[in-house]
Amino acid sequence: MKTRLVYCKDENRPGSYEYEQFTFLGYTFRARQSYSSVTAKFFVSFSPAVSREALTRIRRTIRGWRLHRRSDMTFQEIVAHINKYATGWIAYYGRFYKSQLHAAFYGLNDFLVKWARRKYKTLKRRKKHAWAWLIGIASRYPLSLAHWRLGVRPT
Repeated sequence: MKTRLVYCKDENRPGSYEYEQFTFLGYTFRARQSYSSVTAKFFVSFSPAVSREALTRIRRTIRGWRLHRRSDMTFQEIVAHINKYATGWIAYYGRFYKSQLHAAFYGLNDFLVKWARRKYKTLKRRKKHAWAWLIGIASRYPLSLAHWRLGVRPT
């Protein structure tokens, strides 16, 4: 790809140009709304967050685990497997604008519910009960999974 000049649009530079964002090392740099704790106001700044391509790669990796098909694993083994990857993703991509990572982890709770429905016969035909089971686990052990610590808990 050729080198381009990118217009770093923010509150002080409101102009419009052809290239106003770029992706580098899994981050997309573009104008985003930020919050100043000093002035207690929102403003627009040119800042990084996880890129769409990186989010897609994370979701593909999670789907590739096929957790819902691993009824041979215990919940502790599932937690260890998820945390091995999720803590790394959160440490790298969560450095800036952590809330953008939520999109990658929303589906993970769905896979955990599907896993529970396969693992436990009492939950097999009861999706609401499976969600209640996962919500109970999340309320008793809120720090067990890395994406729950990030704030993506089952509700």
